[in-house]
Amino acid sequence: MTLPAGRAKVPLLTAAALAVLAGPAQAYVGPGAGFVLVTSFLVLFSALALAFFYLATWPLRLLLQTLRRRPRSRVRRLVVLGLDGLDAGLCAAMMEEGRLPNLAGLEFRPLATTRPAMSPVAWSTFQTGLDPSYHGIFDFIRPARPGYGAELSSVVAAPPRRCLRLGRWRLPLGRSRLRLRRRGEPFWRILGKRGVFSAVIRVPLTFPPEKHGGLSLSGMCVPDLRGTQGTFTHFTSAVTVAGPVGEEEGGRRLPLREEKGRFRAFLEGPPHPLVPGAPPLRVELTLVPDRGGEGALLVVGGRKHRLRRGVYTGWIRVTYRAALVLRIRGLVRFLLLSTRPHLELYASPVHLDPERPAMPISHPPSYALYLARRLGPFATLGLAEETGALAAGVLGAREFLAGTWAIQAEREGMFFDALDRVRRGLVACVFDAPDRIQHMFTGAGEEGKGEDPVAEMYGRMDELVGRTRARLAEGDELLVLSDHGFTRFRRGVNLNAWLARRGWLHRVEGADGDSPWFAGVDWERTRAFALGLAGIYLNRRGRYRRGLVEPGEAAALKAEIAAALLALRDPAAAGVRPVLSAADPEGLYDGPYRDEAPDLLVGFAAGYRASWEGARGVTAGPVFRDNDRAWSGDHCVDPALVPGVLFSTLPLGVDRPALADLAPSILDLFGLEAPARMKGRKLFEEAAR
Repeated sequence: MTLPAGRAKVPLLTAAALAVLAGPAQAYVGPGAGFVLVTSFLVLFSALALAFFYLATWPLRLLLQTLRRRPRSRVRRLVVLGLDGLDAGLCAAMMEEGRLPNLAGLEFRPLATTRPAMSPVAWSTFQTGLDPSYHGIFDFIRPARPGYGAELSSVVAAPPRRCLRLGRWRLPLGRSRLRLRRRGEPFWRILGKRGVFSAVIRVPLTFPPEKHGGLSLSGMCVPDLRGTQGTFTHFTSAVTVAGPVGEEEGGRRLPLREEKGRFRAFLEGPPHPLVPGAPPLRVELTLVPDRGGEGALLVVGGRKHRLRRGVYTGWIRVTYRAALVLRIRGLVRFLLLSTRPHLELYASPVHLDPERPAMPISHPPSYALYLARRLGPFATLGLAEETGALAAGVLGAREFLAGTWAIQAEREGMFFDALDRVRRGLVACVFDAPDRIQHMFTGAGEEGKGEDPVAEMYGRMDELVGRTRARLAEGDELLVLSDHGFTRFRRGVNLNAWLARRGWLHRVEGADGDSPWFAGVDWERTRAFALGLAGIYLNRRGRYRRGLVEPGEAAALKAEIAAALLALRDPAAAGVRPVLSAADPEGLYDGPYRDEAPDLLVGFAAGYRASWEGARGVTAGPVFRDNDRAWSGDHCVDPALVPGVLFSTLPLGVDRPALADLAPSILDLFGLEAPARMKGRKLFEEAAR
């Protein structure tokens, strides 16, 4: 890697640290990561201190690096381009039609995904080479044992356990807890231990960032400044009372109050870290519509911004003041939706400011600062695309796509910056646009409504591959992969309502079961419940607070429920089977975290998926419901239906590769033996030697 020849405003110490280091929405159903504060001052101080440390120890590090025996690598540089959700069948069809010329020039195989076929599970397997029973991720959310609530499966975020009360203030004693739940060691950490440098950009399940021999920027599961997975705000003069925008969509609708032609409101931010009850901190904004009706003047944080209807602002920095010396910074972008008959303003979730993030988002901390200073402010939220606002009808397709492609452009800037500077080792970057666009527009081309956003997206991804291939030099190799494919989502299945009808789940007398998170469930009589997008759990004694299923009963009960699931038919679809498989992890996995898996992993048929209600612990209502939301595509089905893709500049010696094969194969390309716990095959061994 060469010293960045960037703008003068890149801090000297940050650039020096990079040079030395490089010597080598809510739509996913569930709670947020929580907000735990690391003050902006502390983050900045730590970044500069770390940069100084790397600069001061450069001679020693260079000597040790020279003396270290490096493995005999068969590649000079490996570029891994992750295109989340790219579908094998659609790629094959479009290549046959000549519409993906750059991908067509590479070796191609469908890539078997994980069970279940979900991004956090699949990307965890990609990076560790382990199945879910070894890395511990089985869904987006999981039961919060020993109770029956839900928690994010990927990260623990909690404030200090003890606080000192001083009048109205609550002063923390000790450190906040922020921990990645994914177990196992990513292959880039193994590479780093042997002197192979890596730049890892926005790979899912890398928050909080882990130390390794290179650079990384966290991806999926980075929260917004409120501690959620993305809470947008819809300001409007048409309402006078605040309220949610779609219970599952994760938005807030707030009134714009007029005072002499000026409209005022408050943008809510993080919970106050020093006040009991943690009320949200707020920033005032003022909106003055133009007389002509096509624009408005926005004043936020004392700064003025000219808005044009239908055009996003750039990222605007907002500062929340919690105390005299404690300020928490975030980034937000606005979109003026309407000026008549009502004034309407959209505000994105408030992202962590990469220049002074309230929580760590990169390794080293100076890397996020470097990217922001070199490329400008950028989205940091793990699920950054505005799927929730589109699903809620606050944004239209045009606005959603404009925002998504703006985030794509930011990611491309980071990726190509790494390609320019990392001359040896690994460069890995994951792009989320394919996943988000297919979730929202699968089947749009079949409906004859003009442009097909999915087809356009595949063309853009092919063009990205072409630009990437143009940057490859002698000794470089390229892998293009996705974690899963896609299918239509037409009908939702409420597994909790089904379990209740079959007598495995019971409600207390008088409870209607319409509220989420198992409100009104009688746990003294309930033997099984469903949570998340693929799992049924037994109410086991010793595992849950009011568990009643004895260990000796579990196998028979699982078999009984599985048989009933496979016999289930959809009465509105000519008796179609909505469930293709109901797998028992006991027979699939042998890892140390198998006990954290659901007791049954449900594999839905094409067109079906766990319903929004059932995934959130609603126990009443119909078992089957049409999916009439904008969220029209999905992959949380039987994994055989949604393989991902693997494209390679290297010949592939295996016909049916799987995600678990990638980590050991990459280690092998760099001359390293994979740890025994990685059971995948070496995909390039025969062809490369």
